[in-house]
Amino acid sequence: MTALAEHADTVPLVDQHVHGCWLDGGDRARFENGLNEANTAPLADFDSAFDSQLGFAVRAHCAPLLGLPRYAEPQDYWDRRSSFAEPDLARLFLPAAGVTDWLVDTGLGPRVADIATVADLSGDRAWEVVRLEEVAEQAAHTAGNYADAFREILHARLRHAVATKSILAYRGGFDGDLSAPAAADVAAAAAAWRDRGGRRLTDRTLLRFGLHEALTVGKPLQLHVGFGDRDADLHRTNPLYLLDFLRGSGDTPIVLLHTYPYEREAGYLAQAFNNVYLDGGLSINHLGARSPAFIARLLELAPFRKILYSSDGYGPAELHYLGARLWRIGITRAVTGFVDADQWSERDAIRVVDLIAHRNAQRIYQLA
Repeated sequence: MTALAEHADTVPLVDQHVHGCWLDGGDRARFENGLNEANTAPLADFDSAFDSQLGFAVRAHCAPLLGLPRYAEPQDYWDRRSSFAEPDLARLFLPAAGVTDWLVDTGLGPRVADIATVADLSGDRAWEVVRLEEVAEQAAHTAGNYADAFREILHARLRHAVATKSILAYRGGFDGDLSAPAAADVAAAAAAWRDRGGRRLTDRTLLRFGLHEALTVGKPLQLHVGFGDRDADLHRTNPLYLLDFLRGSGDTPIVLLHTYPYEREAGYLAQAFNNVYLDGGLSINHLGARSPAFIARLLELAPFRKILYSSDGYGPAELHYLGARLWRIGITRAVTGFVDADQWSERDAIRVVDLIAHRNAQRIYQLA
């Protein structure tokens, strides 16, 4: 193993966007649905998530941690996995990821491990990322002026959180007006939304309001981009639609999450704007054996101080580990190719690995 490969295999990671893992047991159907990001319905009877890049990666890289051979058959993997409680699986997979800090989007609610539990199960530090749409729903169910309630809740939650996040991509997409709305328009939209019950925010005015309040606070703002489940209209999540918003975003760091299949567009934006960053979380897991090519594309246009690591693990604890394992393999193959072609020095390659693994995230999130 070269010095570069050994370094990438052991470098500490900051997982800058992740969710909690499961804590309660479930059947094989739930597990296989947990390996399919796009489909929001139960998988068809003839289908198996094991027959996918992610499914093959689970059998290749996660099976040995369960005491099974690489490429264990799906049924053998499921039988062995079923002998563990979900918290015990988390205690196995999360520490193996080599993560020092988990930045946890808590917007998915109580169905998975919370921040304190992620820290306990992994033995590492965990920090909150506040989802703006959740803040909006809390403000909608608070008496009084909506805008004031939103600001009060947001500021209170950000006392102990490191960033905000929006799922605007799922709530209408990036195309269209993203300017700051007038106060009167916010009040009218909030009153109408409250009258409808204040659930699942889709009102464009209130979504815009939340984004600009996050910019005002100044902590990094994460935006879901591209690949996700079918509730998002993929063509409307191209980050190039964010150009006008980014031109008015000031100095607040904007982090474009996942990015596939728009990683090149995201790389352009990271080059064009001082405050724009990107990662490849979620996408790396689902691309499996093809993730080295994706990681190489992330390294095309984006400045190396603008690229971050994340897993976007959610549900099966395997995903929190697998994101790290596949990233280590992928970054090694990508930058080793540059070194072998005599285009990079090995010293520079090791430095870039460190930037993406943890240094960039430590800087922009001001992690102690």
